[in-house]
Amino acid sequence: MTDYPKTCRLARRTLASTVTLALLGCAFVGTSQAQQAKIKVGMMLPYTGTFAPLGVAIENGFRLGLQEQGGKLGGREVEIVKVDDESDPAKATENINRLVSRDKVDVVLGTVHSGVAAAMVRVTRESGTLQIIPNAGFAPVAGPLCSPNIFRTSFSNWQSGYAMGVEMARRGKVKNVATIAWRYAAGEEAVKGFKDGFTKGGGQITRELWLPFPTVEFQALLTEIGAAKADATYAFFAGAGAAKFLKDYDQAGLRKTIPLVGPGFLTDGILEATGGAAEGVETTLHYGDGIDTPKNNAFRLAYAKTFKLQPDGYAVAGYDSAWLLGIGMKAAGGDITRRKELFGAMEGATIDSPRGKWKMSPAHNPIQDHYLRKVVGNENRVVSVAVKALDDDPSMIAACPMGK
Repeated sequence: MTDYPKTCRLARRTLASTVTLALLGCAFVGTSQAQQAKIKVGMMLPYTGTFAPLGVAIENGFRLGLQEQGGKLGGREVEIVKVDDESDPAKATENINRLVSRDKVDVVLGTVHSGVAAAMVRVTRESGTLQIIPNAGFAPVAGPLCSPNIFRTSFSNWQSGYAMGVEMARRGKVKNVATIAWRYAAGEEAVKGFKDGFTKGGGQITRELWLPFPTVEFQALLTEIGAAKADATYAFFAGAGAAKFLKDYDQAGLRKTIPLVGPGFLTDGILEATGGAAEGVETTLHYGDGIDTPKNNAFRLAYAKTFKLQPDGYAVAGYDSAWLLGIGMKAAGGDITRRKELFGAMEGATIDSPRGKWKMSPAHNPIQDHYLRKVVGNENRVVSVAVKALDDDPSMIAACPMGK
């Protein structure tokens, strides 16, 4: 009888040790499996419609950046899940929920259309899913809707508009400008940026003309531009719509009489489609042809070799998105759930980009140089730096609670 309790105690200790080892083994297996699992990147981009070339360029740039990191992020392989958002805000909530809830992606990359981006942000802010915006310059993303899990690698719509406004105000002969744009978030914000920069320097807006997105019937408004007799026209269009506008502007006989300017989207990625109608058009953007740095030269060579295409600002933003994510994942040891390390590294990163080095603002929008470019043949050739280290619209900076 006296040995029975001792035997039981020994059995209990043996059983406890066995269970502990088993649980530890399961934990190690679970950790190993988590480390080996692929990072799922959901690409929600336009692959059809007027913005389709932009979506393709962004994806190409991201894939090139990923390729240069050995095809891995923080040591983990990457699975890409694609959704065509069709640049349709009405379908945006369903599309982003498909990626976040059904496909359970770790990261969302998207998008181009600001109205679609607005719907995406509402979902990712609530779910906490990391989102990198490689194009849409939707202002509130870096303003009242800013969030620790949302980063932008491109621009705000205000930035490129403001840079052109500053540039035009420097020119003593340009006193009055007419504006024309699609009336949706991006167009309105780009025109606001131009007005802020131009009127601050003493310029005046003689006429504001608007079309619903994605209308491309420009003739009636071009007649108004001709009648306004402004010193220049500022236009916001992109993709196939921009190509048609440039051809229509030229055919109306306006290109040689009323100089045409705009943000870089007006001429990016579509020059071959214009048949020379964009020659001499000036734009401002964070990237352009002829930036003679080792980083940009290597990027352009690799992009052309890989995709048999010339890169543009859209491709650069996709490329930088891959590198920004790679920096974060490396700091987090490949663990997407280590958000403090992940987000901290992304916030503090200096991106060595083809556009030039840039940093994230406290609101997660790039602080970057904006270049004056001029169309020469099929190039958006860089002429000078219009504004150095440009931050965002002061009203948006004030509206973002992060960094305060």
